[in-house]
Amino acid sequence: MITKENIQEFVAQAHRVGDARLTVCSSGNLSWRIGSEALVSGTGSWVPSLTPEKVSICDIATGNVRNGVKPSMESGFHLGILRERPDVNVVLHFQSEYATAVSCMKDKPSDYNVTAEVPCHVGKEIPVIPYYRPGSPELAKAVVEAMKDHNSILLTNHGQVVCGAGFDEVFERAMFFEMACRIIVQTHGEYSVLTPQEIKDLDIYVLGKKTD
Repeated sequence: MITKENIQEFVAQAHRVGDARLTVCSSGNLSWRIGSEALVSGTGSWVPSLTPEKVSICDIATGNVRNGVKPSMESGFHLGILRERPDVNVVLHFQSEYATAVSCMKDKPSDYNVTAEVPCHVGKEIPVIPYYRPGSPELAKAVVEAMKDHNSILLTNHGQVVCGAGFDEVFERAMFFEMACRIIVQTHGEYSVLTPQEIKDLDIYVLGKKTD
């Protein structure tokens, strides 16, 4: 059962996202799995100043709204990710400055692994989704499909989506995503990336993964 305290925590985390300028005004949206239901920022709400009255409670399996608050127009991919990924509890769609600039580039980077934090936290590969109208079924389908086996994606001329087990993981993922894109933009394309062996070493010596 979703409690008043759950909603207060969700609102606080939304404000945290806004304080980091990962979203501004009405851009972006946030969701959080609690049991079989999810809290989703309401349609037209401003994540940086989200209020409890603008938090929608949705059934994850059906998408039905439990409290009469219409969820974000992007709730289709939020709930879809939560259905497909039992390991994921939080989904954030954001539009930070540099990552969104990269999403608008004609020639987008093929490799974002500029620092160790990217392969360790954001993902070794970041899929790029073609432009689809915000809130469209086509966008939701493409996002859910890409995030079946990725935790971070770039939406062409739109923004980014990251997911994770909890708020801290998602916040860290989004911040390092933005950091990588800031490096890419500020170096005017004159940047180096980690080699496959260097990334493998991070898996072993930083993340503690076993080798084959």
